[in-house]
Amino acid sequence: MGKGKEVMIEPSSPSSHRYGGEDDSDQHQFKSSSRNAASKYDFVKVKVWLGDNADHYYVLSRFLLSRMLTVTKIPNHVAVKIALELKKLLVDNSLLDVSQSDLEANLFKLMERRGYGEDYINRYKMMTRFHHQRVPLVILVCGTACVGKSTIATQLAQRLNLPNVLQTEMVYELLRTSTDAPLSSTPVWARDFSSPEEFITEFSRECRIVRKGLAGDLKKAMKDGKPIIIEGIHLDPSIYLMDEDNKTPASAPEKTGVTTPFSVEKSTLGVDPLGKTEDSSPSVSDIHAHSINGSPENENAEEEKSGDKHLDYRQNAQGSKSIHENEVGSTKVAGEEKNLSIKRAKSGGDPIIIPIVLKMAEFDHKALLEEWISARIPSDRYQVKDKDRLIANLKTLQDYLCSFTSQGLTVANISATTFPQTLDWLHGYLLQCIEQGISPVSSENDRQSS
Repeated sequence: MGKGKEVMIEPSSPSSHRYGGEDDSDQHQFKSSSRNAASKYDFVKVKVWLGDNADHYYVLSRFLLSRMLTVTKIPNHVAVKIALELKKLLVDNSLLDVSQSDLEANLFKLMERRGYGEDYINRYKMMTRFHHQRVPLVILVCGTACVGKSTIATQLAQRLNLPNVLQTEMVYELLRTSTDAPLSSTPVWARDFSSPEEFITEFSRECRIVRKGLAGDLKKAMKDGKPIIIEGIHLDPSIYLMDEDNKTPASAPEKTGVTTPFSVEKSTLGVDPLGKTEDSSPSVSDIHAHSINGSPENENAEEEKSGDKHLDYRQNAQGSKSIHENEVGSTKVAGEEKNLSIKRAKSGGDPIIIPIVLKMAEFDHKALLEEWISARIPSDRYQVKDKDRLIANLKTLQDYLCSFTSQGLTVANISATTFPQTLDWLHGYLLQCIEQGISPVSSENDRQSS
């Protein structure tokens, strides 16, 4: 069996493809004269052989390849065209058996031809290592109501090709209606409390219950080495970043110019580092059939009354810095006291935890909240009786969430005018966090191979 070799690619016209545009030759190349011409490339299989001995192969998928290119920040419509161009190149040259290295060599030439050079190629190689090493990744999208958590989580999932997105509101409702968990039909931010501290204490208690409801899905993600995005208002960053078994803070990441992603031992997420589960908690998908092929099953989520003292979020929030000093920027890791249990990954099995808090300017957020409140109808599960109290509670919650910037958590300011730029920044930020998270694994593998 002959393996394919790198194919010489004719240089393109002087006009660059910096923004994904096509010249006349490209239009002629990509437009099929008939449906049969398109089918030729859709149905001809190209085997890509893996390993030094080429003893395993997979069938090249233009769709999966284009998704992988999108992860590197290449626009989707350009990624689709590059994937098609590669498939045409291989099929037209009868390279139906090609090695992975030769495939990538031709792919990288096509990327460079369109103006997506070294930076994009390096991201592609980095994400290939990430998937090969199967490092678990957990992205937390936190924030109060009406700040765009679902939109951001969905967009990031599409850009990074991450299929698993869980919503804490759905988990909350499933636990409230299917188990004996002490959860109210009225959200915590719509209730009356005697003090902000009492409100935050109750909020954290409910977040811990939701965290137990997520235990099964997190364990599956850890076991399979698959990434997962969790978004919603029932996310207290401290619960996911602290070692709940030992309740003792560990050293914070070194102070750098860029926020360091959090790598936490599996025990933090309810998974024993040796692979033994701590309990038999079912996943959300096991509680309700609506989730990932699960079957309905009740779970007793006991109320966890924590005696831990909460951080003084009001004091911490005064020194908080968002990633947007003007529009888009970066948060520096700061603060040495009351650090969360943050540990760098020492092996491929340790997950990378990336918490992000979404924040909106007070004036814009209040306008959206008032519009949201006025849109509530009698059939809703609760009625807003005191608008000012609800807005005050959400402001308290936002201050609490933003207080974790002193421990390295990233805060992103969301606004309608800068939303595309913010989304693009978050995309790049997550790629950077993934690269930092897998670098210890790559270094260890290099040392073992040398």
